[in-house]
Amino acid sequence: MTESTTAVERVIEGELRLLDLEGRRDPEVFEALLHEEFTEFGASGRIWDRASMVAALHENGLHEGVPIIASNMSGVQLAEDLVQLTFDTDSNGRCAHRSSLWRLTAKGWQLWFHQATLFTPES
Repeated sequence: MTESTTAVERVIEGELRLLDLEGRRDPEVFEALLHEEFTEFGASGRIWDRASMVAALHENGLHEGVPIIASNMSGVQLAEDLVQLTFDTDSNGRCAHRSSLWRLTAKGWQLWFHQATLFTPES
């Protein structure tokens, strides 16, 4: 189910900024969009928290590499301060189904939880 609300629109904007190479090149933008309690179950199987994700940005250059193309993005507002997005990504042939939970804080909408599961596209 897709719900077109201002909250969902703001969260989609935030998610796209995190996926965009330019957004990943700006540590202030990247860090501002991650909630202090951020957790990710990555497509690799690794569990990330905010500190490890920010460290990877600085140390390994998450901003480097190929663009991430998002498709089939939809969202639903689950509560006044909680939005869920689901979408697919393709990063140079590495495809993943993704789900994100965003929370509204005093700093605005922030990514609180993210999970990615690899898949092989059908021919």
